[in-house]
Amino acid sequence: MRWDGLRLDVGMDTGDGGQDGGRGETTPLFARSAVTRTFDTPEFRGVTFYEIHARSIINRVPSASRVPFEWTINPYRGCTHACTYCFARRTHEYLDLDSGRDFDSKIIVKVNAPDLVRRELAAPRWGGHPIAMGTNVDCYQRAEGRYQLMPGILAALRDARNPFSILTKGSLILRDLDLLAEAAEVTDVSTAVSVGFTDESLWRAVEPGTPSPRKRLEVCATLNEHGIPCGVLMAPILPYLCDSPRALETTVRRIAETGATHVTPIVLHLRPGAREWFMAWLSREHPRLVPRYLELYGRGAYAPKAYQERISQAVRTLAREHGIGRSAPRGGEAAGARGDRAAEARGAGVGQRPGERPVPPPAPAATPEQLTLL
Repeated sequence: MRWDGLRLDVGMDTGDGGQDGGRGETTPLFARSAVTRTFDTPEFRGVTFYEIHARSIINRVPSASRVPFEWTINPYRGCTHACTYCFARRTHEYLDLDSGRDFDSKIIVKVNAPDLVRRELAAPRWGGHPIAMGTNVDCYQRAEGRYQLMPGILAALRDARNPFSILTKGSLILRDLDLLAEAAEVTDVSTAVSVGFTDESLWRAVEPGTPSPRKRLEVCATLNEHGIPCGVLMAPILPYLCDSPRALETTVRRIAETGATHVTPIVLHLRPGAREWFMAWLSREHPRLVPRYLELYGRGAYAPKAYQERISQAVRTLAREHGIGRSAPRGGEAAGARGDRAAEARGAGVGQRPGERPVPPPAPAATPEQLTLL
């Protein structure tokens, strides 16, 4: 095993009400300074946290990735949202953990993330590039309520006047509303929530650790009301489960009611790790759909282009009918004033290389896009 030389023998007293994984137990991956904790509270029961000190935190995305960003920050690995389809599942296998239950319940916490962000933003070689967060696992998953890494990260980005974006399924982002507003005074800040459907029974089945779709849409509305631009990543759209004309119309209509700046539909993709976990769930809960999914995904991770284009066109039409992106979001005047001040700050050369164009605002119309970091 590639991590045999880095294993940690646990059995120490955690000292703060948490408990270790059991005396004599061997845990994967980490250097001996790592700490393993479990907490006997309902929200964390069955979850193990591996607290580590990362060597770096601002990551460059491989050029082959089909994503509209180049740099990311990920303070956590693994995610208690436990979404059956999560494309990041396979990353746990790199740690000698499995992409199924381990991904949902064994969470790596980079406890030094805020200090690292501040240090790396101050490095002479850093060019003030836009940074995306929440693109691998959710930076506002339940663990953030305990570890509170994001306030320090946001403060560092604010102080460096570095542009950033956040994608989340978590409502905890509203805890940091003041920090987001302060950052928006001096740089480009954009947010998005992920809501692929509004069917609550489907939500409970495939996204059991997340806030409800209704709550996430409330988050979008609140952010827009406070002048923080927020759109919706309508993802994933699950074939034969939430792709009917009625389901799409309901979801887009509810998105429009939030004042979302844009909506971007993404059809489910099934890469290794996520594929096995999702298909096992599908075979248990909807066995009749297994042949249809094998037909759609039999040749790769993505649904056929014709299917993707049909869904994207349907969402684009619905977004136009419901006026998504047609007018400024709620709190638009405040957002505009903050944008002017941010532009002034960038004009002074802070957080922007000479000759570099400002980060453009999100496109108002729905556009087909597939996101993957793997």
